Amino acid sequence: MKELILIRHAKSDWANEAIKDIDRHLNDRGYADAYQLSQWYKSEFTLPDLLLSSPATRAINTAFIFARTFGIPEAQVMVSGDLYESTMQDYLEVISKLDKKYNRVMLFGHNPAITNLTNELNKDLLFENVPTCGIIKIGFPYENWKEVADKKHGQLLLNKFPKSFK
Repeated sequence: MKELILIRHAKSDWANEAIKDIDRHLNDRGYADAYQLSQWYKSEFTLPDLLLSSPATRAINTAFIFARTFGIPEAQVMVSGDLYESTMQDYLEVISKLDKKYNRVMLFGHNPAITNLTNELNKDLLFENVPTCGIIKIGFPYENWKEVADKKHGQLLLNKFPKSFK
């Protein structure tokens, strides 16, 4: 069985519009949400085998917060340029190439791809929008990630959003 944990990057800082989109960092709420949700996740679930992130600063910052909370060295967070300014299909392509030795992958990315991917991979619940720092976990009865990307039919195991902690 494979588990894909999709996390939309935490809330980013728009205070300086001169900063390039890829370089935007998290705002205070984003940092707080990432710490809170990563600590909650660690206390409730088995940790992922792999953390995979978009190269955007806000996504990497979110991934690093989760990695630190989990006790995973930041150097072990894999970064894929194919997860930035990408479509759901691009995300599926990245997923299809994952090594089958990883059973539980946590992927940090962006909307609209995260919401579209969530809706494509599970038929249990339709999401209008996965909010910033939202966590979606989908389970698949397959042996490898190519089957996940090709067959898609997963079971929604978890959806947790920052507002549920407020």
